[in-house]
Amino acid sequence: MEQLIIKKGERKVSERQQKIILGVLVMGVFMASIDSTIVLLAFPAITQALHSNLATIIWVILIYMLVSAVAATQLGRIGDIFGRSRVFNYGIAIFTIFSFLCGIAPNAFSLIAFRAVQAFGGAMMSSNSGAIIADTFEHSKLGRAYGFTSMGWNIGAMVGIILGGIITTYVGYRYIFFINVPIGAVMFLLAVKYININRRVYEKLDFPGLILIGGLLALILFSGVTIASIGINGFDLAMLLIGFALIYPLIIIEKRNPNPIIKLEMFDNKVFRNSILALFFQALGYIGVNFMLIMYLQGVRGFTPFYAAVLLLPGYLISSVLAPIMGRLSDRYGARRLATLGTLVIIAGILVYMRLGVNSSIDLVLLGSAIIGIGASMFWPANNSAIMKSSKADRFGTASGLSRLFSSIGIMGSFIIVIIASTLVIPRKVAFEIFVGTSKLIGGVSSSFVHGMHFSFIFLIGILVIAALTSLTRGNENEPSSALS
Repeated sequence: MEQLIIKKGERKVSERQQKIILGVLVMGVFMASIDSTIVLLAFPAITQALHSNLATIIWVILIYMLVSAVAATQLGRIGDIFGRSRVFNYGIAIFTIFSFLCGIAPNAFSLIAFRAVQAFGGAMMSSNSGAIIADTFEHSKLGRAYGFTSMGWNIGAMVGIILGGIITTYVGYRYIFFINVPIGAVMFLLAVKYININRRVYEKLDFPGLILIGGLLALILFSGVTIASIGINGFDLAMLLIGFALIYPLIIIEKRNPNPIIKLEMFDNKVFRNSILALFFQALGYIGVNFMLIMYLQGVRGFTPFYAAVLLLPGYLISSVLAPIMGRLSDRYGARRLATLGTLVIIAGILVYMRLGVNSSIDLVLLGSAIIGIGASMFWPANNSAIMKSSKADRFGTASGLSRLFSSIGIMGSFIIVIIASTLVIPRKVAFEIFVGTSKLIGGVSSSFVHGMHFSFIFLIGILVIAALTSLTRGNENEPSSALS
């Protein structure tokens, strides 16, 4: 007879259904991951095809992150209220439909608009997937489950790298969006049939907090992109300062609101607080590395998107294989040491990239990618498990949304940091010749870009050191009462 798993306050969930639910969630992460890496590889091609510029096209990436960051907080709450599975399933449909519309977008502005709605669908999935896992699996098995979702993310990123390189090189960038359509259709049918565990907590939404978070992030991002693109001016500097100044009224409103987006009392738990901050600093210091490396491989070395993709494969492959194993180790020994060590290993991989020059051996790229893959497999499942284990059961959706918020803010900031950092030591025109898709630079121009890339890596390593220290001081999350009380 099939064994049944009984969770406190929930109906019975069989082991078979657990496996099916996890499989569908991994597929969702897989689809979102494909889209993220494909867009990065196609960035120069999109810029050229739509006859646009860096300041505009970079919003194809940033708008996705902005909408995801803002929407994920309330969508996690909406999942708590109306049912996490229901919100997750609708998210699949929206993501799939607007992936198709992104593929047929006639210009940069329509593409950005469609990406915004696509991001909303992605946020519906991502902000509830972690909570669905926490609802479905026993407390002692969460790390293993998050290990599989991390594996899905890395396999998706790996497949996205390969498909992005092939499609962009031989077919055309529009098909990088079309690839989501068949995957999304199959996933939607499976999700509707099998994911129907809808634990509910009745709360009100926080519209003032939503407006403030959206406003301050939009101001900071818009001014940051403009400053990175054309330099500092009074208007953009004022917008940047206003954006940061809005943090104070946001804290005041969230303290007074009985149902805030950011439940500040959750941050009283040191494990939760440090895990969220470690996630933020890790995203802030890590994502920009891949962006700069792709620009280096295509612009300085003159490699096709396909060949550049092949060089990045070792890290994703290694991380995909190791993530479930690292998740089980996290369940057994706790997240603090594993996630901290993972961050330090990522730093070691970036130090390998610091040795890259205009004509360096590609073995350095392969080695750095492999080392970073090991570090990522250690950090993500362990840290995600710590976040959920340190949250109460009726706040899993909120915790999942907050993790998405801080991760997205870190990713957005990472792009701006590497652009600004690189242009501090080299002429902006030199950097942008690669960012906007110049096929291959020559002579001293290439050397200048490499110098700027190394300088940006120094900034990112400093941020990752902060992530490691934050992770190290989080404490022990293996206290059952913290998650189940």
